[in-house]
Amino acid sequence: MSFGKNLKNLRCAKLPPLTQTDLANAIGVTQRKISFLETGASEPSLRDIMALCRYFNVSADFLLDLPRDMEYPEQV
Repeated sequence: MSFGKNLKNLRCAKLPPLTQTDLANAIGVTQRKISFLETGASEPSLRDIMALCRYFNVSADFLLDLPRDMEYPEQV
């Protein structure tokens, strides 16, 4: 699933479902930006990703749809 679809699913899964405007106000962006992120017309900035992860209480891996079995380099 793409970032945009994940974002829309998270937004709509809230009870009651959030509008794009509600979400935009909550994380400090415009409704248009949320629309562009959901449709793939715009790529999220690092700030956007961090704000969305904090708001929805999910990891960036989940939001970005990274594989769960992804290998990470060992720390130095």
